This record gives sequence, structure tokens and C-alpha cells, in this order.
Amino acid sequence: MIDISLQQDQFEVVPTLVQPTLVEVLKSRVKANLAREAQLPQVHTLPIDQMLHARLASIDPESEDAEADNAFYVADLGEVYRQHLRWKALLPRIEPFFAMKCNPDPMVMRLLASLGAGFDCASKNEIQSVLEMGVDPSRIIYANPCKQNSFVKYAYNNRVRMMTFDNAEELHKIKRFHPEAQLVLRILTDDSKSLCKLGLKFGAPLDTTGHLLATAQELGLDVIGISFHVGSGCFDANAFGEAVIRARRVFDQAKDYGFEFNFLDVGGGFPSAHVTEGITFEKVATILGSTVNALFGPEVRVIAEPGRYYVGSAFTLATQVIARRTIQRDLDEILSHEQSQNPSHMYYINDGMYGSFNCIMFDHQVCEPKVLLKEGMFAYQQSLVKELPHGYASVWGPTCDSIDCISAKSSLPLMESGDWLYFDNMGAYTITAASQFNGFRKSEILYTTTEAEVSLHF
Repeated sequence: MIDISLQQDQFEVVPTLVQPTLVEVLKSRVKANLAREAQLPQVHTLPIDQMLHARLASIDPESEDAEADNAFYVADLGEVYRQHLRWKALLPRIEPFFAMKCNPDPMVMRLLASLGAGFDCASKNEIQSVLEMGVDPSRIIYANPCKQNSFVKYAYNNRVRMMTFDNAEELHKIKRFHPEAQLVLRILTDDSKSLCKLGLKFGAPLDTTGHLLATAQELGLDVIGISFHVGSGCFDANAFGEAVIRARRVFDQAKDYGFEFNFLDVGGGFPSAHVTEGITFEKVATILGSTVNALFGPEVRVIAEPGRYYVGSAFTLATQVIARRTIQRDLDEILSHEQSQNPSHMYYINDGMYGSFNCIMFDHQVCEPKVLLKEGMFAYQQSLVKELPHGYASVWGPTCDSIDCISAKSSLPLMESGDWLYFDNMGAYTITAASQFNGFRKSEILYTTTEAEVSLHF
């Protein structure tokens, strides 16, 4: 049994070219002093289906525990680990700095820290949570171009030096509160092929970079390189290559202002293992890796800010059907004997838009319900569900707000109150922005690893 509740100075960077197994990485860590922090949750070694089945089987409908049947996640840390190895194999030169805004789950963070990953932080609290795990400040980039004064001072006092900027006002702020910062100029790129277009808010157009570099020179600040972000949920692999070309132009321009850049941050937007819009990580890695190698010599350090790439496919959400409402049909539709193309039932589940499904509004995700438990029959990924008669239904969250609609039209067999639905690929931009609106609690997380040789105990 291995403990990965880690303390300060217990981390070491894992070499890029020689990847030890997760067991070896974790065995090399010293056991934490649990008296100094809360007990961490147990990590099981069961497959996802067995984790789901065991949890459902443990629920006693006659129990006095009013929340025993709450929605819950199963998080597979083995999937996070496999994604890390995949990154190292396909983009060995580019160091991953996990974008913790995507999912600041402490178990995910500890695992990635133990594997030598860095962290992309956007606030004082994010920086603090990483530092409290014992991560060295050099493995943090403060990647928010517009920062609160006190947060900049916090970074200075805690030796976090790398930070981004995209305007002259920010340079004057940094000069006042963190004159020793290693600055990274964030440039504007084409993010029109992304679900979340971050260029609406951040990024210096190329016709302004000369002025910004001149200002930094006048202030005596150290600008070390360039960053960009093609947008979250990018579905055009070529966008990464085109952004690298823009970065190269500003690298060359910087020489006119006395800067010799040696740092490139290629941002985020990487797809998770769940393929959407036809884009794959393999395709992105081929274009990005070859373009970086062609335009930048080995003296340039290259990092990235993957978020959903690591966690998107690692979390599965299970929800209970808490109520059903039947929609009455008009006579003509009933007499037609044809399957209606309109929803015939409304199902209400115990997580919603104000909880885990905020990703529908904020991250433009499409969440498709699947049958997990129907009338006592466990149906996770089982084809027998497809043999049941299906109809169209809408799926709603538990709150009293009509905006709380998860799916306006889904094909489902007839479900009863007490049955369960599940949703795949729920690790990105779900937990992190969940609220407790109307008094509904955030969904609990259960942990497992599908890496057979790993045994984690906390």
C-alpha cells in the first residue's frame, strides 16, 4: 500500500525520456504526516463499472440517511496517469503545466505533482494550493495577464516569478509589485475554431507587441518569451501551428529591443481522450511538435497548459432519477401509432446546471445521459439496454429554475423514479464551477485507478 499525501520538498522532476511506472514514482515518495492535514480519501483499484455497481449496491432505500442516494463521481486516476505518459511520448519536448482552473481536484493535483508536472495558476488561491503541496515555485506560471495588485505581491513574496502580460498598464503594475518577475508576453492568435474564444479577453495583437516590448525595456523588466492560447476546446489542429508561427515573429522582433527570448508557452486547448469534432491529440501533437522543432532551437524552453486533456475522460458522473413527469399527447398523435419525435417524458435528476452540468453553459459541452440502473438491473455499457423500447425525453436538474435543463431531447427507455443515469467525460469544467444553489450539495467524488499494478491507500 502506497501513500501519496505529499509534503514540501518531496517532489522531484521525472526525466522526460525515461518514464518510470506510477508505482515507482509513488513508492519514491515519503509518507506524509497526516496529523498536519485532513485524511485524504481512499483510492480503490476497481474498474469503473465495479465502482459504480458497488456504490449503487450500498444504497439502502430504507436508510435514514437522507442523502445516501446523492449523485456521485467516479474518478479514474489511472486515466490521468495514462494521459501523462501519452503526452510525454508524443510531445517529449513540451513540459505540461496543468491548468488547474479546469479541475482543481486535490487527488489529481497531487498525482500530477508527483509526476513532475508544472501548474498554470490564475489567482492567489490557486498559487497557494499548489505551494502547499510542496511544489517548487519554479514549476508555477501565473498565467493571468490581468492580475490583482495583492496577488502580484503574493507571487513576489512566494518566489513565483513566471507571469504573463498583454498590456502596458500591467507592466507598470508588475514593476511596482514584482520587479524581479520573468515576464511572458501573451499574444493574440486565431481562436475562431474553438468553443471558448479567449481572444475576446486576452492577447496582444501583433501590431502592439513592439510598443509593449519597448515599455518593458524602459522599465527594466525581464521579458523571457511568448505565450498564446488558441482557445479552450479547439477543434482545428492547424491553429496550434499557426500560433507558433506568430510567436516566432515576436521572438525575432524582441531582438530589436534588446531581449533574447528563451521561453515559449503554447497554452491549452488540447483535446481529451474523448474525441470531439474529429480532432485528436495525436493530430495536434504532430502539427505542434514539428512546428516548434522547426522554428525554435533546443535552447528555448517550451511549456503548455493542458487542462481538459488530463481530466476530461477521467471522471464519470452517476445521477439518480428523482422524479418523472409524463407529457400528455394530443389525439392525432396517439392515433398515428408512430413514435413521437417530441419528448414524451421529463426526467428530473439530482445534479444539474447549477452543479456539475454548469459545463453546458460555460464550456458549451453536450452531455448525453445513458442508463446506469433500471428497475434494479445494472446497465452500465451493456447492449441489452439498446434492445428496450426507447422514446424521446428531456432531462432536468433538481433546482426550481427552468434554466436547469441538461438535455432537451434524449433517446431513453422508460425510466422510473429511483433509476440511475450516468454521463461520461465529466472531468473538465464541471466540479470547479459547481455551486450549491437551492441547497443542493456538490456531487461526491470516489477515486479508483485502472492501472492494475497500482495499489493506493490513504
